[in-house]
Amino acid sequence: MAVREIVVIDHPVLRRKAKKIIKLTAEHRKLIEDMIETMRVAPGVGLAAPQVGVSERLIVVEYAEEEEDAPPKKKKLYVVINPEIVAVSEETVQGTEGCLSVPGWVGDVLRHEAIVVRGLNRNGEKIKIEADGWLARIFQHEIDHLDGVLYIDKLVSKDTLRRVQAGTEEAAEAIG
Repeated sequence: MAVREIVVIDHPVLRRKAKKIIKLTAEHRKLIEDMIETMRVAPGVGLAAPQVGVSERLIVVEYAEEEEDAPPKKKKLYVVINPEIVAVSEETVQGTEGCLSVPGWVGDVLRHEAIVVRGLNRNGEKIKIEADGWLARIFQHEIDHLDGVLYIDKLVSKDTLRRVQAGTEEAAEAIG
């Protein structure tokens, strides 16, 4: 495993529609492991292949809902190849997002409260994930990357885009 460089906003790969993965190879398996390590070191809650310079439809997400006055839950790791959103809730929610490829900035984005994602797991088996709340937001954010879309393209208002200091609570809570 290796930590890969995360490309930032001006890199052209972030604006391309990523290619569908037709056949899972040893190279893809290494990419998956590298992406997981890179996401954890960054630290982030999700990472799309274009963010490490690879224009293929692959995301990793690691997240656990936290509840007040409860012990922290173990994070769940999702590896999704060729993810697609197949259902969305009518209800939308505004939330603050940041991105490892847009360091030092956060902004408010409207997202569906709940979604259903289909794709393949790391073994090439079909999976379906029903997500709501922050997890649904993370999946929507990462899948947007596969279509060349950044959260800054979806701001509810340009006025919500603001600088954050690395290491602050706001920066940590908004990393997407």
